[in-house]
Amino acid sequence: QAQLVESGGGLVQPGGSLRLSCAASGITFNFYIMAWYRQSPGKQRELVAGITSGGGTNYADSVKGRFTISRDNAKGTVYLQMNNLKPEDTAVYYCNAQHIATIIQYWGQGAQVTVSS
Repeated sequence: QAQLVESGGGLVQPGGSLRLSCAASGITFNFYIMAWYRQSPGKQRELVAGITSGGGTNYADSVKGRFTISRDNAKGTVYLQMNNLKPEDTAVYYCNAQHIATIIQYWGQGAQVTVSS
């Protein structure tokens, strides 16, 4: 059974850093595009960053230059390094796995990130 487990969320002051991790199991990791989404109260879930198995990446304009997505195919894990965090980055962050050739996708349970002084 496919499972995505996020870790690394928490409370950080503005300007600080956090790294989220998402460990995948039960899937052939290289067959999936991995991504991070986030959702704030009252807002729609939005794409933060995505990465292909070959390492191609894309980012939301709001996080370019501050966030870095990476993956370790051997470990089946995707990461989101978040630097220079701002209060508007506060949200629940979700890991997503999208199969490259079908509509199959999986979601993690979410990790709370709170940026506040």
